[in-house]
Amino acid sequence: MSSYIIEADGGSRGNPGPAGYGAVVMDATDRQVLAEAAEAIGVTTNNVAEYRGLIAGLTSVLAVGGEGAQVAVRMDSKLVIEQMAGRWKIKNEGLRPLAMEAGKLARRLRVTAWTWIPRDQNRHADRLANEAMDAAAKGLTWKAGGAAGPALTDSPPPTSADSGTSADSGNVADSGNLGGSGTRGASGTSARSRSRSSSTSTSAQQTDLLDVAGDISDLSAPAASLATTQLTTSQQRDRGTGWAPPTRVATSLLLLRHGETPLSVDRRFSGLGDAELTAKGLAQASAAAERLSREPYHLDVIVSSPLKRARQTAEAVAQRTGLAVEADDDLREVDFGAWEGHTFTEVQRGWPAELAAWLADPTIAPPDGESFEAVAERVRRAEERLVERYEGRTVLIVSHVTPIKTLLRFALMAPPEALYRMHLDLACLSLIEHYTDGQSVVKSFNDTFHLR
Repeated sequence: MSSYIIEADGGSRGNPGPAGYGAVVMDATDRQVLAEAAEAIGVTTNNVAEYRGLIAGLTSVLAVGGEGAQVAVRMDSKLVIEQMAGRWKIKNEGLRPLAMEAGKLARRLRVTAWTWIPRDQNRHADRLANEAMDAAAKGLTWKAGGAAGPALTDSPPPTSADSGTSADSGNVADSGNLGGSGTRGASGTSARSRSRSSSTSTSAQQTDLLDVAGDISDLSAPAASLATTQLTTSQQRDRGTGWAPPTRVATSLLLLRHGETPLSVDRRFSGLGDAELTAKGLAQASAAAERLSREPYHLDVIVSSPLKRARQTAEAVAQRTGLAVEADDDLREVDFGAWEGHTFTEVQRGWPAELAAWLADPTIAPPDGESFEAVAERVRRAEERLVERYEGRTVLIVSHVTPIKTLLRFALMAPPEALYRMHLDLACLSLIEHYTDGQSVVKSFNDTFHLR
């Protein structure tokens, strides 16, 4: 069996600034160059560019050697190597989607080593990254061998990672930029000898509801979003998204909060206590079910928190759609510990210092309870599991305020404090779409159209 070496690099002239990446695939025996890839990716950070270089290298190996190819990865980014090897945690949420995408590609290969190398041993990939950035600065597109052609003009700017720093290493910055602008330009790949060209399609454009003709503009946001996806699938099928295979149906996560309970009527802390829905709550669940059983919705899976209020809501949808309900314990509500069943005023009087600390810091848990940070860890597990298992399908997640807010925060690459800046009504719907290049888009938030 042939074995391969990937050398990849990325850089930003400003951090954040104009950025690009380069990757080279070589035969491990004689170091013959089999494929090259490079792209200027607009304005972003070093870490984002480095991860993009890794993704390009892994994709190129799949094109050259196919599934299960044996490969050793070498980079001068200590951060990327250590995170991919599992030795360092990913503390910047903005980098996590890129790491997830790289991990999915790596699992299709047999990666024998993740090795950090000094920059002077990574000159080939570094040169490719600089060639791509130089070409973009001139309005040109990178081509193999240092040549350049007219720049692409129909591609959207990339989505940059959110800003932040990491304590993973004393002198390694785990940082990115949210909403960085810039023109997506100079890109390309080259395959030599036994290889074939690998795809370098840019991220699929998101269709705005106002651009869609017909009755879709009259639909509420989640409905219109799913209908838009169905209408544009045929147009997107040949384009591809990032380094992903050319399948253009997003993995849609519809997020439904449970209906009313006696504790929500009295505005009491309701965590792991197993309250049932009120009569109004059952009506709310029925209204959501009726909506989700109609066009343009086509649910494939229903996944619910195991708590009774969520299960009752999920079962109402299941009865209308004919689907079964899967329980996922990671989607349960936060454990409020000693505060369970108390009103906010009661907690403020009984635990003033603890409440103030909890409101100020997502890592602080209520007495005998669970922190938002701990919830985020298990919700992340559930999200990754569901997106991987049901790729390209529509998944209804029936859960609670904290897990739903957490999923929305992840999609927006927002900090943990964003939980305190969101409001979710009972039985509301939100929609997140995950694309195979790692990008996530919030298409709807707190939609209660079905309750009117």
